Amino acid sequence: MTSTFTDYVSLKRANEELSRENALLRSQLFNYTSHHELESVEQYANDTLYQFISAKVVNNSVNKLHNYLTIDRGSKHGIHPGMGVISARGLVGITRHVSKNYSTITSLLNTQLKISAKLRDSDYFGSLTWMGYSPSNATLFEIPAHAKISVGDAVVTSGYSAIFPEGILIGTIENFELKKGEGFYEIDVKLSVDFNNLTYVESIEKSMREEQIHLEKTTAND
Repeated sequence: MTSTFTDYVSLKRANEELSRENALLRSQLFNYTSHHELESVEQYANDTLYQFISAKVVNNSVNKLHNYLTIDRGSKHGIHPGMGVISARGLVGITRHVSKNYSTITSLLNTQLKISAKLRDSDYFGSLTWMGYSPSNATLFEIPAHAKISVGDAVVTSGYSAIFPEGILIGTIENFELKKGEGFYEIDVKLSVDFNNLTYVESIEKSMREEQIHLEKTTAND
């Protein structure tokens, strides 16, 4: 019995360490991709665009219209409202409320959440929403009728926001329909994340997020 418990604790620690390492590697990958044209390592180091903070899911729901998650990281760990949240498999949601040690996340499985998404192979973008049905599927709207699409095509984040980097996997096209008289597809997307089996996630901090949001609000109010 003691050996079994020790093995469990060792495995738990190993998973937590792996989650932290994944967050570090993801930060390095996205920052390198975002700054691949920088002329020096020093400039790269002083201009880090994304930081990923690993966390464990301590509560989760999938059977409501407005689902949310709770993670074991809060303000003292650098988490704040509005940060994007992903897992190793793809997009999870957006940070809603934060206390010192915990944060709640508006899940992608929330009918009030809209994500700017695009077809990875063609860059046509639209709005993705969970319609409240299966926890495995969401719907992508606003892809024009002249776009070439196929079952199995990848759907990713567009990068047209201050929340998620471009290219985070959301899912793949399972079905699509072009309704008569309409100029846009309605696309059924099979989500890449299994929300029934979600243990570790990563929160995304964009260093110039507030500057971008402020400028866009100023322009929208002109």
